[in-house]
Amino acid sequence: MRLLVIGLAAAVLLSCSSGKKPDDSAFLQSLEKEPTAGVGVDEEVINSILEQIPSPLEISVLLKESGSKYAPEMLNSSNNLPKYNSNYKKALNLGVYGTDLGYTNIFGRNADGIKYISSIKSLADELNIGQFFDVETIGRLAANSKNLDSLLLITTMNFNQINHYLQSQSRDNLSVLLLTGGWVEAMQITCQTAVKNPGNTELREKVGEQKIILEQILLLFSFYKEDANMAGLLADLEQLKTAYDKVEINYTYKESTMEIVNGVATIKDNSTTTINITPQNVEEIRNITNTIRGKIIS
Repeated sequence: MRLLVIGLAAAVLLSCSSGKKPDDSAFLQSLEKEPTAGVGVDEEVINSILEQIPSPLEISVLLKESGSKYAPEMLNSSNNLPKYNSNYKKALNLGVYGTDLGYTNIFGRNADGIKYISSIKSLADELNIGQFFDVETIGRLAANSKNLDSLLLITTMNFNQINHYLQSQSRDNLSVLLLTGGWVEAMQITCQTAVKNPGNTELREKVGEQKIILEQILLLFSFYKEDANMAGLLADLEQLKTAYDKVEINYTYKESTMEIVNGVATIKDNSTTTINITPQNVEEIRNITNTIRGKIIS
């Protein structure tokens, strides 16, 4: 079931497509109502954001390589599943559980992962996207898979199918919520770990990098301000942005150069990015992220 674990952890790779601005009637359409013909966010807008967001798999690998120990208490309990009785909560927590699955997988905790597999399949079914989760096929493919890049490619293709399906049903808001739920969960896990390891510069900078991602997510949510649920989450995310305003990211451009490596010409990017973030910044970001995440999983 290794591929399923990684595939579900890649829930933030969802995207949706369209080409027009949604009209007022679409904006007013609740997540709990039948989908309308209203059009959502342009595909290129979401894809540009997705390309920047580190997958839960990537973050989990970073956490393990940092020497951090497996900490299941940071994850959302599968016992919380009965709480999620709205499409809004189901979509968010499908993303959350996807991140948690990636975390358990990287640490080889398959027993814990199985619990999340069941919860995610249930949420996917209730959101009418369960047909994209073929446990048997994914498990068979995973048996011979050790290359994480290949696994990620396969699961991306699978989620692209989900993505197109959601678009055809005019439910691109669910894609945004899946994306956000997975990102917030990855954020809180990374922040918790970074606070416990204040000397780990890489973890601290990974938290700082998310300033750019948060700005992109806020742009996505601006399309859905007329929806009460998403407007509430948007307000919480804007509080997180206030904390991130104290983090400085400086980019210095330097012309690329060509190098010969093993007889092959390669292009070397000489530009640099400096992230100025203190342990105090990380703690403040962690506290606000935990509050947001608490509302999502409650």
